[in-house]
Amino acid sequence: MGKELDGLGYLPLHIILSKLSPSDIIKVSCANKRLRASASDESLWAQICYQELQLSTPQDDHGNPLPCFMLAYQLWREAFSMYPWPLVKRVKRCWDKLKKWFNNNFPEAEATLRRGASESDIEQLQTLLKVKLPLPTRLLYRFHDGQELPEKRNPKTASGSWLGIIGGYSFYNHSVNVYLLPLNQVIAKTRYVIRHLGFSSRSKCIVMASSFTFSRKVFFLNCTNGQLFVGTRKPLTDGEMIPCVPNALIRSVHDLYGEEQQDAMLLWLEEHGRRLENGIIKVRKEGDDRSINLFPEVPPLCVTTVTNGVQVRASAVFVPEFADLVDEAEKFTFAYSIRMSLLPEGCVINGMTFVSCQLNRRHWIIRADGEVVSSVDDEAVIGEYPLLHPGEGEFVYQSCAPLPSPSGSIEGHFTFVPGRYVG
Repeated sequence: MGKELDGLGYLPLHIILSKLSPSDIIKVSCANKRLRASASDESLWAQICYQELQLSTPQDDHGNPLPCFMLAYQLWREAFSMYPWPLVKRVKRCWDKLKKWFNNNFPEAEATLRRGASESDIEQLQTLLKVKLPLPTRLLYRFHDGQELPEKRNPKTASGSWLGIIGGYSFYNHSVNVYLLPLNQVIAKTRYVIRHLGFSSRSKCIVMASSFTFSRKVFFLNCTNGQLFVGTRKPLTDGEMIPCVPNALIRSVHDLYGEEQQDAMLLWLEEHGRRLENGIIKVRKEGDDRSINLFPEVPPLCVTTVTNGVQVRASAVFVPEFADLVDEAEKFTFAYSIRMSLLPEGCVINGMTFVSCQLNRRHWIIRADGEVVSSVDDEAVIGEYPLLHPGEGEFVYQSCAPLPSPSGSIEGHFTFVPGRYVG
């Protein structure tokens, strides 16, 4: 085969080599000097690096520049030689998608991502916590060792409390914003819940992500089966935790030779990246702080209605940290976000246009499994009578509703008065 290829011109030879796998290209290069030279062509390895690793410039896995793409590919393969290569490429795609979105939409949060952890860092965690990390989670941390955490927990004085890459929500005096923890904090927080909160070390669950506002929300990874859980109101005393992904999707979390290894951490972050990329969730600004807000922004998860020029958008999220799985009446809690605005044409009623309108009353009917569990008919919202003008930003308020079942609905209407109702 080497002699047959040797007789080809540069372009046909380049096309043939580009169809081969990197390992086959290396084998062909051993045939003779001409094939070795063709197999070392920079454009060939640039194509390989882009196809497999989305590298547009030659660099190693820490982002350090390198003189050529062939060396870059070699060093990447050596750095991750202990992992299945398809899984390495998948984890890199996951991080690339997330970082691209953050770079374009939320660079201050991207700046909190830490350099990748070393194998010795991971081994230290496994030794201290007596666990074996699932392969996908190990690789996620090889690329980025979580986030730099805020020094203070008071969101009023520490804007860094809102830079969690997982995001959160707020209603009343409850606010969460979730960070991906670095390995040293995984160790510290897991030890804390084991020592002080009665969590069993035999569960092989470790703390992977947590809110850094005053309100607690914690995620636990089961290192044995690869499932990710979110804590409820009493996760540490009653063992109540809710799985984040269907168990059927998790497979081969410790199998070096399995196909399509995936644990809940990888699936969870991939879905998070999809929601960010598709605009389902976005960055929202409150005061001087920006954060990823988990209330959906697009249909069908966000409902939009326009009446007489007044636009109302509504969506909801499940609040697992309020869930109490043994409470029959208030087992599940959902938070909902209402956004009101006046369209540019103003408030139009019977052909008359008004340049403002003001909320007067609200009427809500809340159901669970088709049964009415709550009915609200009152003035204002959260004690406010928002006055809407064309072109101004939305008036936003959040509230919550406890339900006895995971299936429910909220319906109702708002009454607006054209012009101004109260001062």
